Formats: sequence, C-alpha cells, structure tokens
Amino acid sequence: MELHADLNERAIAFSEDIPWIDSPMPGVQRRMLERDGAEVARATSIVRYAPGSHFSPHTHGGGEEFLVLEGVFSDEHGDYPTGTYIRNPVGSTHTPSSQDGCTILVKLWQMHPDDQQRVAVDTARSPWLPGLVEGLQVMPLHSFGSEQVALVKWAPGTHFQPHRHWGGEEIFVLKGVFEDELGRYPKGTWIRNPSGSMHTPFSREGCLIYVKTGHLSEPLA
Repeated sequence: MELHADLNERAIAFSEDIPWIDSPMPGVQRRMLERDGAEVARATSIVRYAPGSHFSPHTHGGGEEFLVLEGVFSDEHGDYPTGTYIRNPVGSTHTPSSQDGCTILVKLWQMHPDDQQRVAVDTARSPWLPGLVEGLQVMPLHSFGSEQVALVKWAPGTHFQPHRHWGGEEIFVLKGVFEDELGRYPKGTWIRNPSGSMHTPFSREGCLIYVKTGHLSEPLA
C-alpha cells in the first residue's frame, strides 16, 4: 500500500475525517496518514485501542515512536497516560495493551538504526523553554543527528519568520489551529513538508503542535 509515500512531496491529512480501519488485532483500529508497505511498513497512523484490547508481542524492526493522545497506553515497561512520548529503538520488543482504552499517534520504520536510546517523556511534567520568537514555547523530546522532535506551544497571535526546512518538517496539530501562507490546520491535522521547503507559520488563535524536523533528507534503514 502506498499513501503519501513520496517523501519529496508535500502531504496533508485531516485525521478526524479519515475512517477507522480494523487492524489484524480485535479492538485495535487505525487511521492511516502515510504508508509505504503492507502490514509491515513505513507508516504514520492514529491508532485506537478499545478498552481491554491488546496487541500480540512483536519486534520493531524499524523502530517505533508514539505520542499518547488520549487515555492510557500500557506495555510490560509501564503505563503511559495522555501526553506521554515514547521511542522504542530498532530491534526492541514489547506487548502493547490498554485497560481503559487509548488513542496514540504512532510512527513505524522511521528511526535510524544507530539511534538506540529508549525515550519516555511525560510531557505533562516536563518544562517549557522559550522559543525563538515572543509567544513561542518549546519542549524538546528527542534529537539524533539532524532529527529534532519537540512540542511547540503558540500563544494567540504568534508569528514566526519565513524559513526553509533542510531535512524536511512534519507537524501534527494537538490543540487549536496552526497556520501558514498555504492553509489553516485545525486539531488533528498532519502535515509533511519535504526537504528544502519554505513557509511562514503563525497562529491567530493559538495552538499546540508536535514537530519533527531534519528526518526527511534521506530514507532510513
């Protein structure tokens, strides 16, 4: 399956308009944002676990990154409430489940094999740092090589200068409305801007976004 598979093209998906598709495991459904491959694939998805559902034990051959959007996600390493950011490196194994149900933003097969640090960040307890312009706050989540991952909080009326993304940029809008000269992106919007792209972002009403940059310059193993 190929969905927004060309990393050299700009891609947008309004996740809340995408139908839920059943996964191979009962009670686990997905909204696909990008995908290149079959069941084992380079993919970005919104995944929903019904209460009491679980996934069979499996190994992440290309690594896994996810952010808990709602509820509590669990595996043998712990319980992760809303706002938790997790990275399971290439070759890691776990058995995910959710007792009360949860929804996560998950990225598969997009991790450098040399990035072997497991990451678990409770964003509800992590500090915000000043951004590059007034009205912007940043919470760094992870960095490796050219890849940078963070949450970014925009106060109402915040504008950022025009800039180019060498290595690309990926955004998921968690709250509010993010904007640039190309459009308006409400909660649940996924955006991928290819390497070398340029834009001038702003937010008239304020927003909270997940941002990953520098990871699209070349395919990962």
